[in-house]
Amino acid sequence: MNTYLSDDKLNYFREKLDKMKTETEKMIHSNNNESPNDAIQELSDYGNHPADLGTEQFEQERDAGLENAHRNQLREIKDALERIENKTYGISELSQKPIPEERLEAMPTARMLVDEESQSGNNN
Repeated sequence: MNTYLSDDKLNYFREKLDKMKTETEKMIHSNNNESPNDAIQELSDYGNHPADLGTEQFEQERDAGLENAHRNQLREIKDALERIENKTYGISELSQKPIPEERLEAMPTARMLVDEESQSGNNN
């Protein structure tokens, strides 16, 4: 049971995470609405210069990487919201110690203390 953060603080972080969730979902949705040839504004790949196709392939791979990062971020946000509901938000998953509010403010999806994260090799 989380007695570390007040209900007001938990509500504050819930609202912050909800906003992050909405923004992340919008980014994912906007990336999914673009067809592969939109960037070069062609209906077909025929007649395109090979350099244009290489650039387009690079952009598609970059966009796929960004979408993957956004999906991972969305998963972390949903996990944090679940921790709020389970009353475990703000408590390190590793040591069960309170995560400082300053860290939660900077990274609302934080699962553990900074020094624990560097020891475990996690990025969140």
